[in-house]
Amino acid sequence: MAIGLALEAAEVLEHFQWKNEREMEEYIKIHKKDIGEELSDVLYWVLLMSYDLRIDLVKAFNKKMIKNAQKYPVKEARGRHTKYNEDQ
Repeated sequence: MAIGLALEAAEVLEHFQWKNEREMEEYIKIHKKDIGEELSDVLYWVLLMSYDLRIDLVKAFNKKMIKNAQKYPVKEARGRHTKYNEDQ
């Protein structure tokens, strides 16, 4: 299942590979449906794995967001592409 998830995520990535920001904006307008279908495939595998592994995704997601908020305080991390405690 994890391999299926990774492969589907790679198919999402293929839509954005080798495009600059302007090209991506234009591409998304034209291929939004296709990208949505690939994202749906990723979601399928995530849901299947969470079901088979008996993981409550809502609970796991909420816990992870709390952990991220502590690890990456908005005040220090917003607008940065590097980790807030690393030099830019």
